[in-house]
Amino acid sequence: MGVPKALSDEEIADHLAGLPGWDRTGHAITRTYEIRYHAAVAAIVTIADRSRRIQHHADLDLRIDHLRASITTHDAGHRITAADFDLAHRIDAIVAAHQALPLD
Repeated sequence: MGVPKALSDEEIADHLAGLPGWDRTGHAITRTYEIRYHAAVAAIVTIADRSRRIQHHADLDLRIDHLRASITTHDAGHRITAADFDLAHRIDAIVAAHQALPLD
């Protein structure tokens, strides 16, 4: 399968335009969700399960009133790839299903 291809700055900007709430932070894409603690714990379990299935994982930071996701492709030298955007869409759906209220 090989090493995933890192996206150009223009490709990253194009992908971000179709992914509201996500921002680029260095060589990662990030989003913070305002969500109740226990709902976030349940979301994290689902995110972990889906991540295992697709073999791509996010860094997740849980706090009492929010969850922060940060995604980069480790196999591509910690660069942003198309797989990161696929995972971001999946995380959005999972968090929405766990009653998240995204920050503006």
